[in-house]
Amino acid sequence: MTVAIAHSEFALPGVRCAGCIAKIERGLAPMAGVRAARVNMTTRRVAIDHAPDLTPDQLRAALAGIGFEAQPIAAAAAAAATEDAGESRALIRAMAVAGFAAMNIMLLSVSVWSGASGATRDLFHWLSALIAMPTVAYAGRPFFASAWAAVRRGRTNMDVPISIGVILATALSLFETVTGGPHAYFDGAVSLLFFLLVGRVLDSVMRDRARAGVAALLRETAPGGAVELADGQTAWRRADEITPDMTLIVAAGERLAADGIVLRGDSRLDMSLITGESRPEPVAPASRVVAGTLNIDAPLAIRVTAAGEATTIAGIARLMDAAGQGRSRYVRIADRAARLYAPAVHLLALLSFAGWMIVGAGWHDALLVAVAVLIITCPCALGLAVPAAQIVAAGALMKRGVLIKDGSALERLAEADCVRLDKTGTLTLGRPTPVGALPLKGEERPVALALARASTHPVARALAIELQRAGVIAATLDDVRETPGLGVEGRVVGGGVGGLIARLGRTEWVGLGVAAHDGLETGFRLGEDAPKRLCFADRLRDDAAATVAGMKALGMDVGILSGDRGEAVRPVAAALGLTAQVRMRPEDKLAAIDRLKLAGHHVLMIGDGLNDGPALAAGHVSLAPASASDVGQTAADAVFMGDSLAPTLIAVRAARATRRIVGQNFVLAIGYNALAVPLAILGHVTPLVAAIAMSSSSLIVVANALRLRSCAR
Repeated sequence: MTVAIAHSEFALPGVRCAGCIAKIERGLAPMAGVRAARVNMTTRRVAIDHAPDLTPDQLRAALAGIGFEAQPIAAAAAAAATEDAGESRALIRAMAVAGFAAMNIMLLSVSVWSGASGATRDLFHWLSALIAMPTVAYAGRPFFASAWAAVRRGRTNMDVPISIGVILATALSLFETVTGGPHAYFDGAVSLLFFLLVGRVLDSVMRDRARAGVAALLRETAPGGAVELADGQTAWRRADEITPDMTLIVAAGERLAADGIVLRGDSRLDMSLITGESRPEPVAPASRVVAGTLNIDAPLAIRVTAAGEATTIAGIARLMDAAGQGRSRYVRIADRAARLYAPAVHLLALLSFAGWMIVGAGWHDALLVAVAVLIITCPCALGLAVPAAQIVAAGALMKRGVLIKDGSALERLAEADCVRLDKTGTLTLGRPTPVGALPLKGEERPVALALARASTHPVARALAIELQRAGVIAATLDDVRETPGLGVEGRVVGGGVGGLIARLGRTEWVGLGVAAHDGLETGFRLGEDAPKRLCFADRLRDDAAATVAGMKALGMDVGILSGDRGEAVRPVAAALGLTAQVRMRPEDKLAAIDRLKLAGHHVLMIGDGLNDGPALAAGHVSLAPASASDVGQTAADAVFMGDSLAPTLIAVRAARATRRIVGQNFVLAIGYNALAVPLAILGHVTPLVAAIAMSSSSLIVVANALRLRSCAR
């Protein structure tokens, strides 16, 4: 029995850390009707799959019960940009105040450390208190507010022990100042806030960059365009009013407001927004064009094929938005560690306090040790180890035209040792052109066009473009269905051939014999008429040979899995020096992938067609070109743009570099805690040193991750 599933998303402005994510996901899991819940830290959203009878209000109430305010996406989106910008500015102001105060307090502390005593020392302590108290109250608000919100709802997060540590250090210092004591730790409390705020600002900047990619794409989409009316006049229409089959008139210097096919005009388009390639691409009648690209030379008339949310650029934005939702194995490990953090660190600080009291150290020294433990055990470095590296790497890959859909894809891509490529549309451009005239009779052409338009196979697309360019009007069909690996068929409605079954696809499926052409070919048959063989040629991607050679140099086993005939695949395999398996149906490709997996290989599958869907899903990791079918794009873990195959090699190299950086970050984070925590428990660390050590570990992890900015070159 199939059970309907509804999907809801909410904005969660209160999400701060991995602990928040764990609380939300674990809190929703037992709720009746909730099938799955996944929080995106980057966009601060939760996506929930649930039973249809569970209303959004009930879900929001459940989130409120867990302790998080949930806002509808539509309402939140309008305020999101302003809120994010405001948050970043507030963090920067708080960081500046804390940094300025820390420098001044440090100057006074140096005087005390240099030997100032008596009334002079007390004066310096009072001056430090006058600077530190308002600073802590102002710069500590981001942490205090988060901690208070958590405690008020009966939970904890990473900001709770941080806030306790800062407040205790400040209170202890104030007590020392009032009583004329020798030690005050205002420098430690304010420095801790400064370094923590530096980390928060870096985190905010990285998340802003991740969101900026999506926003930049959508900003570049034209708000509308001129459409050709039935009387030959033109009228400007907003982008959401443009629909398929309209004719869009795009002047030179304008961006396209919709996807389509060029009807009239020759020009060049700046596709850098989509492909990253700065060189303008020439277009002519029958060329496919996409929204957001810039028309450079001359006016174009374009038949709209997709508009609004159906455009390529809107799809890319959705893919990028979904990219941060995946949870890699390393992230899950870090999440589990962070989940244990709050209770563990509170217990550790309490035990340290009790232990030092038991050995007779006195409440002052025991409390000092507990504060140092609270500060130094902050797991910021551990929490940043994976996401910092993955965000930087994903951003670098995005600039090179590779969109990572799943956070774990980089991990699995780094493990791949075996590559299997589809041929048509993957190793080749997927834009075949007919060889000679099409051998179709007058009544066959409209039917062939109708079938070709129903398929996303590159050869079908090429046939549709050729027939449309010849002015053919598509026939009406019903019972149209596509069989992966074979082709598409349907029943003709009306006209002289009404009621006949027509097929377009694999030659033997339509009743043709062995191949007569070395390139691509497809078969067409209308009713009981003799089947027709339609021959096409497709060009190899320019850098396919260099990309394959690069993969081999990385130690990967590279081969071809193709549904085409041996005669069509042989020239490509020979040119690239690859072995090939041919005439493979979807189940054959799936079986080939499974055999490789059983042999212990981690397979990277690269393909584009409907028949590649199962193999893409079965591969250890998968890539698809942006021209791939919806099935291919959905099944793949990443999508690469443009006519170049090089992004696939770049992605593998970047993934391996990311794996190295993540490993280094884990070593740094774990090593820091293994070294620093015992020292703090043994009383060898003051709150100031703890603040510097903890913050330094986070900064080192972030700085190490930033090395990945050049990983996609």
